[in-house]
Amino acid sequence: MTNTQNKLQAVLFDVDGTLADTEQDGHRLAFNAAFKQFNLDWNWDIDLYGELLQVTGGKERIRYFMERYAPAALNKSDLTDWILSLHKTKTKFFESLMETGSIPLRPGVARLIHELRQEKIKLAIATTTTMENVTALLKSTLGEESIGWFDVIGAGDIVPMKKPAPDIYLWVLDQLKLTPQQCIAIEDSENGLKSALAANLPTLITVSGYTRLQDFNGAAAVLSDLGEPSQPFIQIQHTTTFDKEWVDYRLLNSLINH
Repeated sequence: MTNTQNKLQAVLFDVDGTLADTEQDGHRLAFNAAFKQFNLDWNWDIDLYGELLQVTGGKERIRYFMERYAPAALNKSDLTDWILSLHKTKTKFFESLMETGSIPLRPGVARLIHELRQEKIKLAIATTTTMENVTALLKSTLGEESIGWFDVIGAGDIVPMKKPAPDIYLWVLDQLKLTPQQCIAIEDSENGLKSALAANLPTLITVSGYTRLQDFNGAAAVLSDLGEPSQPFIQIQHTTTFDKEWVDYRLLNSLINH
């Protein structure tokens, strides 16, 4: 029997922490600005936000914070609607942060996206962040037309269960009409890795500030970032050795067949 190699057909990107380091200096600041507008004395500092990131989804994060640190506020009669409007306000602040261009893409992201388009590889997004956040980030970093480069964008509440459940990846695979073995996911967090692996997707991890020390057992590779020819990535877990130091189509193709 000959071992037929899979050929990479699509790359599925997570957003926050993967495309850009949006958490610490983006979402966190936007949450704090929304709290101020709602006359709340809450402040999510860098360490606390790191803890809250264990919960995926902004609305879910607010509720978790209230249960743990502000239980009296849970007595609101319209709690779900109140959280929703607080989160909408936060999204507006986040979008305006994006528009100022204050959050750049991580190393190698723009280069890899352009290369994959040249190779006619499908691009997709699988994230728990809102569609507004995704489009704001893409427009501010890659330009207005970049939304159209992605064949599928799975974002926000499009599926009931957020990462680490596999639902968002299963939804995106279904839309792409591809098998997991024809694709690779790029993630930055343990929750993201669990979600992708539960959908049987080979997964490349590029760690971000908040996720550096998480458990990435099962990842195809764990790197500092996607790397550039002038700025090589650092390999964090050595399961395989690469003959080059930036992620391109060939390297991703080798990972799905590893």
